[in-house]
Amino acid sequence: MEKAKIDRINVLARKAKKEGLTSEEKQEQAKLRSEYIAAIRMNLRCQLDQIDIQEKDGTIVNLGEKYDKGRKH
Repeated sequence: MEKAKIDRINVLARKAKKEGLTSEEKQEQAKLRSEYIAAIRMNLRCQLDQIDIQEKDGTIVNLGEKYDKGRKH
């Protein structure tokens, strides 16, 4: 996510605490927050895909594949 969008999220959060947001600003804040959460989830998914662990029985399992089984597509 671009730094400008993160900065805008922070500006809106500070404004919400001080004086409140208009309905347009609330919509913008919700959209930016959902984009931010999606970016965090994508980064975590990429990190899990890069990690392999060795089980007690000696098999090697990729964490991304292990935890992808329970995910709905």
